[in-house]
Amino acid sequence: MITCNLRRLMADQRIDDISELMRLSGLSRNAINKLYREENLETTKLETCMKLCDTLNCKLSDLIAYTPAK
Repeated sequence: MITCNLRRLMADQRIDDISELMRLSGLSRNAINKLYREENLETTKLETCMKLCDTLNCKLSDLIAYTPAK
């Protein structure tokens, strides 16, 4: 199972909404929404994750977590 911690990271850095993150990262609303809502994470581009990690000053493992199926 893949999970995304984008909401928590945004809250930790006091980024109030997706529009602000769009402005800071240069990413589209659709790219951010997919991660924010944890929809279709398997198809998220690595480039999108890298831009978010740069913007949020975090590691990929802080943004995306993988838990093996039991």
